[in-house]
Amino acid sequence: MDSNSKNDYFFEIEKVYKEKKKEIKERLEFFRNVWNTGNEEDIHAELSFCILTPQSKAKNAWAAITTLRENGVLLSGDWEQISEFLNIVRFKNNKAKYLVELREQMKNEKGKIMTKSFFSSIGTTHEKREWIVKNIKGMAYKEAGHFLRNVGFGSEVAILDRHILKNLVRLEIIEEIPKTISPKAYLEIEKKLKIFCEEVKIPMDEMDLLLWYLEAGEIFK
Repeated sequence: MDSNSKNDYFFEIEKVYKEKKKEIKERLEFFRNVWNTGNEEDIHAELSFCILTPQSKAKNAWAAITTLRENGVLLSGDWEQISEFLNIVRFKNNKAKYLVELREQMKNEKGKIMTKSFFSSIGTTHEKREWIVKNIKGMAYKEAGHFLRNVGFGSEVAILDRHILKNLVRLEIIEEIPKTISPKAYLEIEKKLKIFCEEVKIPMDEMDLLLWYLEAGEIFK
């Protein structure tokens, strides 16, 4: 491979990757099993979780989703009821409304949640992502990629939040963290990351969890 593809920082993270590779692969296998063994409501919860994540901690977002499900509110509550469970995430009222709208989008004519069936009917991972970006309020490329990764479809898409972008600068994949990322810029950075991952032989979904581990000290979701 091109010797310029690796810098000193890469050799630092490569060492961590070797130490955490087994754990990273196990986590990705867990995500694949979420899709393979999960029911319609399980997959809907994963999609709902990614609506809550912007500018909020992932653990808080997942705790909120878990509490909503336990109280039977995620699939039946109005936005005011849902909002009461979202005090640990930012923009709780808007996100509560997004969750209600999403729930209506994912219902069939009999009123049953069909989130897994719906996304099963969309061909490729990129087609799934484009549908999400164009049709689900509160979700752009980052959130759509997060959902797809968390249900086992992350090998072809990036989750470009500020933590990841900071590491891409350190790896010299990009020159600086963009102040805002247009859809076009997002896809351009994703392409650069994909090329880099192919060169260093670390799959993109594994790279994502590796960089998250470097920032957070744990592998979550």
